Amino acid sequence: MPLLIVESPSKAKTIGKYLGKDYTVVASVGHVRDLPKSNKNAIDIAGGFVAKYQTIPGKEKIISSIKSLAKRNSEILLATDPDREGEAIAWHLVEACDLKKPKRVLFHEITENGIRAALKEPRELDENLRRAQEARRVLDRLVGYDLSGLIWKKVRYGLSAGRVQSPALHIIAEREREIAAFIPETFWRLSGTFETGKKDVLELLCSEEPREEKRTEEILSLARSKKWEVVEVKETEVVRNPLPPFTTSTLQQTASSRLGFSPSNTMRLAQRLYEAGHITYMRTDSVSLSEEAIGHAAAAVKSAYGERAVQIRRFKTKSKNAQEAHEAIRPTSFGKLPKLPDDQLRLYRLIRTRTLASQMIPAELLRTKVSANTTDRALPDFSVTGSRLTTAGWLEADPDARKDDIELPKLVPGKPLTLRDIRDEKKETEPPKRYSEAGLVKELEKRGLGRPSTYASIIKTLLDRQYVEKEGRSLKATETGEVVDGFLSEHFPDVVSDTLTAEMENELDEIADGKREYVKTLSDFYGPFSKEVKAKDKATGKATNLGEADETHKCPKCGSSMVIKLGRSGKFLSCSKFPDCTGALTMEGREIEGPKETGEPCPDCGSPLVEREGRYGKFVSCSKYPKCKYIKKDAGQQSGTGVKCPKCGKGEMVEKRGRFGTFYSCSNYPDCKNAIKAKPTGSLCPTCGALMMQGTKTIPDRCSDKTCPNHNPHKLK
Repeated sequence: MPLLIVESPSKAKTIGKYLGKDYTVVASVGHVRDLPKSNKNAIDIAGGFVAKYQTIPGKEKIISSIKSLAKRNSEILLATDPDREGEAIAWHLVEACDLKKPKRVLFHEITENGIRAALKEPRELDENLRRAQEARRVLDRLVGYDLSGLIWKKVRYGLSAGRVQSPALHIIAEREREIAAFIPETFWRLSGTFETGKKDVLELLCSEEPREEKRTEEILSLARSKKWEVVEVKETEVVRNPLPPFTTSTLQQTASSRLGFSPSNTMRLAQRLYEAGHITYMRTDSVSLSEEAIGHAAAAVKSAYGERAVQIRRFKTKSKNAQEAHEAIRPTSFGKLPKLPDDQLRLYRLIRTRTLASQMIPAELLRTKVSANTTDRALPDFSVTGSRLTTAGWLEADPDARKDDIELPKLVPGKPLTLRDIRDEKKETEPPKRYSEAGLVKELEKRGLGRPSTYASIIKTLLDRQYVEKEGRSLKATETGEVVDGFLSEHFPDVVSDTLTAEMENELDEIADGKREYVKTLSDFYGPFSKEVKAKDKATGKATNLGEADETHKCPKCGSSMVIKLGRSGKFLSCSKFPDCTGALTMEGREIEGPKETGEPCPDCGSPLVEREGRYGKFVSCSKYPKCKYIKKDAGQQSGTGVKCPKCGKGEMVEKRGRFGTFYSCSNYPDCKNAIKAKPTGSLCPTCGALMMQGTKTIPDRCSDKTCPNHNPHKLK
């Protein structure tokens, strides 16, 4: 009997359902081996950049089980994900489990037909693909280790830098500097509400934006005293073709802008849809569809919108670095919508809609600009640009693609208009907008930084490191992020350079294609880079001294001048005589109290415990931080709820404050990482067994597990 190995238990369950008793299907539960954490010596540089892998703690039983099953089964099939990471996991399984003559199969969709078709085309492990993944892993470890070590010395302990992470931070920090340098100008925006004879309402904007209030009042006065009419109507026929089916990047961007999903959440939901057999593999640069999928999509369009709406389209992938998966992201079936949790269903609908629209006729519109003025043309024109839909085409399936369009009535020049209201609004010219997560993904893709499968983790790392924070949907560089980027930009411009990072991505792709050697590629990059890091270590000073403070701020302890420094919670003012004097102020001038001993010993190392002032209030921790990271769990900032943690059974759910406000987590942290966003009720969800948490006035108590249907009980039928 063949043994078929995948990564995910849920994927194994779905595949096992289709294959029945003919196959033994097991899951590796992700990687089984990895480089040791925070250990540069895990890579033998002199020996040819040889990676020294070790078994991931907790995976010993899985390895032992697969070894045992392999001895009892006639054939071994490695069906990990169809990309570089999947190829690497397959190789690690071979090495760790000593698998003999395994074959590789690629499941681009978890359907019975897709699985059985793939099983007919097994292949050998792709050594080039595996080496490309290893090159990326080794390079990221070496660059991250060297740069992070330097950042620890020059900026602050515990920070990090990375090969792709740092250019991504630079994009956000650079935008922040543009915003800070922007000098706004005052202007007035004038708009009017007009009615046509048919009572259609037009909102028109003045083409002039006065810089002086006197001119504004002049326009307002004239506008109210005159008769108005349509002076010009410009109509242009426009054909809008549907967009191609989703790639990883475009799915992340559209899910962010339409659904408000973060890239990491989008990928998590897409992974579940793929493993359950609802969509094809979600890590791909390809926009093409199989002929079978095109036929099924066209049939679904015909059924829903009529034969007239169908137009078969075959999209070609332009990217020279297209990933290994051969199709775009699409549904595996175009029948009835599956029953899914709310967020999964919303993402599934988005994917289905885009796929159907891609096989439909174009939309035809009249792009229309209407201009109005007084009958004697005494003012600058007031106008609006919108459109009139003449043929819906694919927009019938995807009306949200037109939600920002302004629908205009049919008008002709000379048509009288009635002014109902005219308004002025004092405004200032605006700086460039910050990147949203969708905007950053688009920018990374445009600059060739990273690959679609890495975008979500890049953004998550920047947020986790607190280099970047979210303001609404915008990404803003923190003070720490700006300092780290400033240091790297000054001393390692190549590291934050688009060109160098994008070139390295291309070279890694060439390793995957068998066109470039692993050792030479790493040597050519890492040799000069390592020398530069050592040189900068000797030549540069601390980067936390950010200049002299305003003269009005004096040290509260000795009266000396103050300097601006970067601390764990951001910028603060430090006495210029530090370390002889430890006086400190906030940037607003309030005195910062230093650590105060509590008289208790640290239970981990025996050093004195001290009370510190942090970003979210006072807390008690070890005086030897960062060597000892003990934090007292019953410190004043935690408030017990009396609800026992159901995950570990040892701790209590306590109230805490984080970057995004109040949340509740297990007091047994870090041994137990159970956390929820609202106060627990003490009850367990009848559907999944997770904690129930308090709702709002409009939403009843609900399950704390986002994947449970009971998380949004108000949406259940």
